[in-house]
Amino acid sequence: MEVTLMTEQATMTLSEKETKLANALFHAYQTHEPLKEADYNGVVSDENAAYRVQRKLTALKNEAVGGYKVSLTSQQTQDMFDSDSPLYGAQVKSHFVQSPVTLHRNELMAPLAEVEMLFTAKEDLSANDSLADLMRKTKVAAAVEVPDSRFSDWFPSLSKYMVMADAAVGGFVVYGQEMDTNLLFDNVDDLANVKCTLFHDGKELKDGASSEVLGNPLNSLHWLVEKLESQGMPLTAGQRVSSGTFLLPESLSKGAWKAIFDKGLGAVFLNVADD
Repeated sequence: MEVTLMTEQATMTLSEKETKLANALFHAYQTHEPLKEADYNGVVSDENAAYRVQRKLTALKNEAVGGYKVSLTSQQTQDMFDSDSPLYGAQVKSHFVQSPVTLHRNELMAPLAEVEMLFTAKEDLSANDSLADLMRKTKVAAAVEVPDSRFSDWFPSLSKYMVMADAAVGGFVVYGQEMDTNLLFDNVDDLANVKCTLFHDGKELKDGASSEVLGNPLNSLHWLVEKLESQGMPLTAGQRVSSGTFLLPESLSKGAWKAIFDKGLGAVFLNVADD
């Protein structure tokens, strides 16, 4: 798939200020020099403007879209960012990486760690697909998502529309073994009952449940497919989706990170190094 597959609505012309923000985000993405949100107050004040900036940022990266991340999939995180619905961010292909992996501090800015389910489309997905259809059409894997913003002091104070503009504060997504969703799980409801425990340097930090993700991570996937389709950007075969966190994020510090999932999903291993 090309980097940009967009309808006339999606390619709506950016304002001068929106273009300036997109260029600044891309510069921060390249240099890891953080921006200050206060310097861009009022630039994106609604969803359409925020996604216009995100699409421009994605195009500037000049790399194929490997998939998407869905954010604000729990009541708690929606409340934190004054939102009543999820949002998404396009993620370039090279930022989906398979466990075990080492990320280096010079690749990151102010990263966090979240535990999620990752889905990979085996064929094109449609807004008309039922949750059972989505099970049949995808693979699933355990994942640790690494949210990372181009803004300083971003969590949890960054505004919702700036989160959207900044590719949903997308960093990296580290994923484990991929398996056919409908072979690992017997039915749709089983995906709402997955537990995960997050460790750092062998110390248990916290645990969480998949029911935090819109009640069931398949609901998150369906929301994204419907949202993208409404914007003329269908989710196509091969693309991956990090569907939302089971727990409130932890700061991603140096050391060895491990997330252990039940229900046969396995574990994800991530090391953070200084160099």
